[in-house]
Amino acid sequence: MYMTNTKQIFDSSEFQKHFHCNVPLGAFRSPRHTEFRLWAPTAERARLRLYPAGDGGEPAEVHALRFAGRGLWIWETDRDLDGTYYDYEVTVEGVSRVTADPYARACGLNGERSMVIDLSRTDPPGWAFDGPPAPRPETVIYEIHTKDFSWDPASGVPEAYRGKFKALCLEDTTLDNDGEHPTCLNYLRRLGVTHVQLMPVYDYGSVDEAGAPDAFNWGYDPVNYNVPEGSYSTDPRRGEVRIRELKEAVQALHQNGFRVIMDVVYNHTYHLDSWLWRTAPWYYSRQEADGSPSNGSGCGNDAASERSMCAKYILDSVLYWAEEYHMDGFRFDLMGLLDVELMEHIRRELDERWGKGEKLLFGEPWSASGTAARPGTLLADKGGLAYLDLETGAFCDATRDAVKGSVEKAGKPGFVNGGGLDAKTLVNCVRGWVNGEGKFSVRAPSQTITYLSSHDDWTLWDKLVLTMDPDRDFDRLDPALLRANRLAAAICFTCQGRLFLLGGEEFARTKQGIRDSVRSPLAVNRLDWRRAWENRELADYYRGLIALRMQLPGLQDKSAAAGERIRCAPEPAKDCAALEVDNGEGRWRRLFLAYSAGEETVSLSLPEGEWELLADGESSFWWRDPPVCSGTVPLPPVSAAIFGQR
Repeated sequence: MYMTNTKQIFDSSEFQKHFHCNVPLGAFRSPRHTEFRLWAPTAERARLRLYPAGDGGEPAEVHALRFAGRGLWIWETDRDLDGTYYDYEVTVEGVSRVTADPYARACGLNGERSMVIDLSRTDPPGWAFDGPPAPRPETVIYEIHTKDFSWDPASGVPEAYRGKFKALCLEDTTLDNDGEHPTCLNYLRRLGVTHVQLMPVYDYGSVDEAGAPDAFNWGYDPVNYNVPEGSYSTDPRRGEVRIRELKEAVQALHQNGFRVIMDVVYNHTYHLDSWLWRTAPWYYSRQEADGSPSNGSGCGNDAASERSMCAKYILDSVLYWAEEYHMDGFRFDLMGLLDVELMEHIRRELDERWGKGEKLLFGEPWSASGTAARPGTLLADKGGLAYLDLETGAFCDATRDAVKGSVEKAGKPGFVNGGGLDAKTLVNCVRGWVNGEGKFSVRAPSQTITYLSSHDDWTLWDKLVLTMDPDRDFDRLDPALLRANRLAAAICFTCQGRLFLLGGEEFARTKQGIRDSVRSPLAVNRLDWRRAWENRELADYYRGLIALRMQLPGLQDKSAAAGERIRCAPEPAKDCAALEVDNGEGRWRRLFLAYSAGEETVSLSLPEGEWELLADGESSFWWRDPPVCSGTVPLPPVSAAIFGQR
């Protein structure tokens, strides 16, 4: 039986008035003082338990916390408890529960005990001078998972560092250590992406940090929101190691020319019975009318972001990662479950501290299903995009589905694999769906994350196999599928908005047709570095598109008026479309874009004057020494062409 009265109590303005607490929470130490602060507004008693180690053994000391008002409990000492582990015993309505500190910044094995930490001793040499590289003309985000990025033995990463933060620090790895074919960071530098997005690197619950080294999960099951994941460290039992090694990884990424985006999951906890729940039962969780937990996340619970202390927790956490770990952006999982007011508050705080738009902020503008938010709450879903700052972005599923086909139906194709596409939809895609209709609409391309695949749903290659190859051979590099892949990439890289790709998409990454590989083994999830070089021509096609995109201000434009640069040209043929772009201040004044998914070569009439071929269906590097053409040119089947006029 669930309690229904808690929902009314916690949603009330009276509760917020009496219990909202602006004091920083967690454990704070100095050479002569340590203080513990816990927010547990409904607790009758709270006790602190201190331990010499992060796992095993009984408490060395137990101390009662004193109530200080507004839900705050405190215990302090004149000792420096740096390196001491701790947890709490919190009693609510006669029930005592042991919990780690929800506000902890360090922890022991599997996050079950928190740790007092002097964060300055976790800073790698030169950390005070660490910062992001200078911004590039365009944003190209490359999504990786820490473990699958370097797990492949062919990566050239030493075995002890495979799947670890340490692998993100290695600069000169090559395929099987051959000294010739770059892998990992070495490969990403060559590819030319600007941002590396790390799938969850906070402490999550689905992998035993002391278990098998090949245990795998994506990590969308948060346990300690403000602590790095221990399985990615070389020693998960020592709380300071995971912190130092993640900082080293961020520093190395910065030094190699990449900004770092952190994938964050504030919409739910691993289990309803989380540290937040144990300190304040039900406060941080939405409830249905009957008192049962809301489940818009599909994970058993939803965060009540509209409640002031939950909003404060999320805001403080984001700012902590930006400040302490120098994160350059945040990708919000199921952002549609969080409220607009919170997302706007986060945007304002990031801008005030680091400058307007300096930190990227974007997310998924949807949820798994409906959520029991407090009445009147405006959610940051597709309907809420109109109320978000122009520097808060969202994944554009409309372009994704138009190009490659539905993510709901394996066999339903998009434009590149035979599904057709009307000119209006294509123009919307290229304009980043600014003032779009129906499936997606934003106010400026700065709000659009243009992409074809990410960690969930089918990879781009697998979707092409499922719709084009009756044999379902995911390993074979079929020429017809490669043409469709190049066409998809050309469309994506000529759309306005910020660009995003799944790590390995550029070399036809396959997960053997598995839609969501969250629980699949590393053999399925790992980046296959041999395949990267076997399919180097496709990877080079992406590389050329990235380099070309950096030279096209007409497509880089993120202003609300950017769409005015795009104009439809006459359709050359069925399953074929063409657009003109005002490239204004670029190397080429005008661009002419043509896309064909048809089975026959099309005679393409260029606008008046001489044009330079910048890229076509075979090469994206024509722009280096472009051939000049005019009049009518052939556009081969399933291909794109990009022309520039000086």
